[in-house]
Amino acid sequence: MKKSFASRLFDAGNAAFLILLSVISLYPLWREISLSLSSRDEAMRGGLFLWPREFTWTAYTHILDSGYIWVAYGNTIFITIAGTLLHLLVTSSAAYALAKRTLPMKNMFLLLIVFTMIFSGGLIPTYMVVKQLGLLNSLWAVIALNLSSGFNMIIMLNFIRAIPEEIEESAMMDGANPIRIYVSFILPLCKPVLATLALWVAVSLWNNFFQSMIYLNDQSLTTLPLLLRQIVAGQEIAQQLGQLDDTTTESVIAATIMVSILPIVAVYPFLQRYFTKGVMLGSVKS
Repeated sequence: MKKSFASRLFDAGNAAFLILLSVISLYPLWREISLSLSSRDEAMRGGLFLWPREFTWTAYTHILDSGYIWVAYGNTIFITIAGTLLHLLVTSSAAYALAKRTLPMKNMFLLLIVFTMIFSGGLIPTYMVVKQLGLLNSLWAVIALNLSSGFNMIIMLNFIRAIPEEIEESAMMDGANPIRIYVSFILPLCKPVLATLALWVAVSLWNNFFQSMIYLNDQSLTTLPLLLRQIVAGQEIAQQLGQLDDTTTESVIAATIMVSILPIVAVYPFLQRYFTKGVMLGSVKS
């Protein structure tokens, strides 16, 4: 069908707007890449970076040669992997139980879950609970505080409700118990929504700054967000890395940002195919 002039004009204007929006959104990231690959003198000049000036890997060399970055990487990777797996286990198992129509007091449990989405205990009561559990200065403090989410549980619950009950009934007739059904049938069928929730939780844990700052005080427990904050704030690590003859603090900050976001950005393409399907199916109430 031939488009009218007004329709073509709208499409052109819409495309131009989206291109401009993309450029505005991507330029800060591109500037950090260019700044991290620029020489000391060019980085100190500042200004608009459209490409690296006097290309050099010096900032990355100093970052990767430092023991701080590897300690932060190890802590962040542990929190992200362990936290994501445990979150999916707790959320999916609870949603599977709540999907049962015969579950006693199911409505009360759902009400309590929704209640947590509106109200929280607050920082001080949460801190006291973590302290009483002996989790202060432990990576498990961050993991424990992110074991579940009311929103994610509702997404998971609606997805499980969309699975035909005949599958479970057929498995029960073959002698499978509820745990076997959950592991062998429910979880494989929930791959799209599990991948979607995994992406959400992993990004949240990877970038978790506030809880890490509150509950992790030892230098050996530093995570990437905390390390980046120390460098930006010009603390001891920034002084050791940035006040070198052949680089600047600005280049070190930019290089640290790139090193910090690269792993989580690399994971996204592998989960992208599940993302839309998981969100759409999990958000439609059956």
